[in-house]
Amino acid sequence: MPKSAAFEAHHASYDAWFIKHEAAYIAELLALRPFVPWQGHGLEIGVGSGRFAAPLGVQVGLDPAPAMLARAAARGIRAVQGVGEHLPFADGRFDHALLVTTLCFLDSPQAMLAEASRVLKPRGRLVIGFIDRESPPGRRYLARRAQSVFYREATFHSADEVAQLLVAGGFTLDAWAQTLAGPLPETQDIEPLRAGHGQGAFVVVAASNGT
Repeated sequence: MPKSAAFEAHHASYDAWFIKHEAAYIAELLALRPFVPWQGHGLEIGVGSGRFAAPLGVQVGLDPAPAMLARAAARGIRAVQGVGEHLPFADGRFDHALLVTTLCFLDSPQAMLAEASRVLKPRGRLVIGFIDRESPPGRRYLARRAQSVFYREATFHSADEVAQLLVAGGFTLDAWAQTLAGPLPETQDIEPLRAGHGQGAFVVVAASNGT
C-alpha cells in the first residue's frame, strides 16, 4: 500500500513546513529550476500539495492522498489520484516528469521508473529531487527518521543507488546538482546551487528517457 496515510492525516502541517523553513524550500526550488523545462506538458509524480509543481510550471500532479490533491488543485494543478507504480496516463503523454522527495515513499521505484518511461515522450526529461542518504546532512535525516510522522516509513536512497535505478530503467543521466549542506534548523539563508552530489542533503538528478 502507498505510504500516504500520514500525508492525508497531516496535510496542514506538511504544507506549513514550507512556510516555517522558507529558505530551505526556496533553495530546493532553485535547485530544481534549471532542470525542469518551462515548455511542454509536465507531470509531477507525488505532487503533494503542489508546492513544487505550481511554481515550476508543471501542469498535472498525481498523488494517492485526496487532501493533498485538494491543496494542489487550489494552486492550479490538474490533480489526479493514483500511485507512481501505476500511472493512469496514456503512453507518451508527457514531455517531462518530476518527483520531489517522493522516491523514498514508493513501494517499487523500479516500477515507477518503468511507468515514467512509458508516459514520457521519446527523449523526455525526468527530474528527481531526493534526500541523499550518504551525505552528512542526509545521515542526520536518517538518524531522526523515527521522530518524523512523514519520514518514519521512508526508505532513503544514496545518489549512487538512484543512478543505478535510472540506468537500469533505461534512462540516460544528464546532470546532478545539490543544496542544503547545513543542518536544517540552522538554515536561515538560501544556499547556492552546487554541481554534483555528496555534500548536500537535497540532490537533483536530471535524466532522459532512452527510448
